[in-house]
Amino acid sequence: MSVRQITIAIDAMGGENSPHKVLKGVEIFLKKESNIKIILFGNKNVINNYIIKNNLSLPNIEIINTDQIISDEDNVHTILRSKKNSSMFKAIEYAKKYNTGFVSAGSTAAIMVLSRLHFGMIDGIDRPAICSLIPNRKNYSLMLDLGANVSVSGSNLLQFAIMGYCYFLLINKEKKPSIGILNIGTENNKGLEFLQEGSELIASSFLKDYFVGFIEPNKITSGDCDIIVSDGYTGNIMLKSAEGISNFITLKLKEIFEKSIMNKISYKIIEKDLVLLKNQVNPDIYNGATLIGLNGIAIKSHGNANPIAFSHAINQCYNFMLNNLNRQIINSIKNL
Repeated sequence: MSVRQITIAIDAMGGENSPHKVLKGVEIFLKKESNIKIILFGNKNVINNYIIKNNLSLPNIEIINTDQIISDEDNVHTILRSKKNSSMFKAIEYAKKYNTGFVSAGSTAAIMVLSRLHFGMIDGIDRPAICSLIPNRKNYSLMLDLGANVSVSGSNLLQFAIMGYCYFLLINKEKKPSIGILNIGTENNKGLEFLQEGSELIASSFLKDYFVGFIEPNKITSGDCDIIVSDGYTGNIMLKSAEGISNFITLKLKEIFEKSIMNKISYKIIEKDLVLLKNQVNPDIYNGATLIGLNGIAIKSHGNANPIAFSHAINQCYNFMLNNLNRQIINSIKNL
């Protein structure tokens, strides 16, 4: 039996250093997954010239020319009225029309607006959430929302938990996942009203056997909670704080090991362990946050992602389409 070919629409111009990182990322991805059709949206001359100049091997691609790019400074009015021929707008439009996946490293706000406009929401889900994997001591956890919704209700948190549960089952079918709500304490009487409401709703749903209650921020990396639910404001602050602290520690370690000859020798002695640590927390392999809850597959790559990281974002999109993530969410909503 032949395997169906999956198609992915990619915004080739979004984010920093594009189309370089996008095209190299596509090349890296296609070396691993050959039965994929990639549709690139962007300036056709720029894309073709880059491919030829850098001798890239890109089988199964098609380029659709667009003459506009959405920037981080563009507001919603500009995006909807004046940027309809942008690479992002056309890629999402195509993804909706032909039921393909979509990947971009462009503006998060623009991706949110256009994805919701074109895809719409899954029935039973009120708001999309930005969902991504984060490393922990044991392996990884899944966290949502990481910035799509500044304020939420308790029912939104229940929906986030359901979507996170479906996502986790795709990546780890062998484990019974634990679900927690990010809060300032673990006591049942702590936290804002919407957190209390969300806790009660999850504990009363089919997820009750997976729910561990509230989890404090200092336990996120412990590995004791597989699915961490949060409002987007708190989740985004947590994520950016963690990235800043990680960069600070990495920089300081580098300064220490370069400080003297003895320190350089010490580095060589433990180099293998440091490489393992670096790989464990490497943000490249976690690149590609899904806008979960949409009636379609939309993946947001970091704007400053390198080609390897962008290839991981494409791979996320491929896996969600291959495993029909949205169908699993729809089936789980029926259990409420």
